[in-house]
Amino acid sequence: MFRKVRKKANEISASLAKDLIKKSRRGILAVNGDNGYPYAIPINYLYSEESQKIFFHGSKVGHKVDAIKKSDKVCFTVYGNEQIKEETWAPYVQSALVFGRCKLIEDEDRAMIVLKDFAMKYYPSESMVEEEMKKAAKATQMFEITIEHISGKEVQER
Repeated sequence: MFRKVRKKANEISASLAKDLIKKSRRGILAVNGDNGYPYAIPINYLYSEESQKIFFHGSKVGHKVDAIKKSDKVCFTVYGNEQIKEETWAPYVQSALVFGRCKLIEDEDRAMIVLKDFAMKYYPSESMVEEEMKKAAKATQMFEITIEHISGKEVQER
C-alpha cells in the first residue's frame, strides 16, 4: 500500500526513523487542503512510541481543522541528524516520513492529559505548563495521528 524507499542504499531502519521522530522538536504536517492543493505546515508534536501515535495542537477552527475533517489521511515529515562524514562541504541528513490517519481528540479530559504531556516536551517545568494551560487550554484543539507506515532515509546534500 505504501511505497518503499526507492534507493535502498539511502534507506535507514524503522528504528532509526522512529529515533529521529522521538528526538526532533518540529515536523511538517501535510493534509489534503482546499481545492485539491496540499497544505503543509510546521508543527510542534509529541511522539508516543508505545501507542504509535503523534500528538499535536492547534486552533479549534481554521484550514488545518477543516482539511482533517474532510480527509483524515495525513503525511508527517521530520528531518535532522545532520552530520559531516567524508566531505566537510556536503553533510548527510536523515529524514523520517509517517503516513497515518488524523483525528481531533474530542474527549476534553483526554485532550487535557495529552496537552500536558505534549507541553512537558517543550516547557522547562510542570508549573510553567500548568500556568500556560490555565490561560490557553480551553482554546486549544488536540489532534492525534495513528501511524500506519514509517520509513526513513539518509542522503548526502550535494
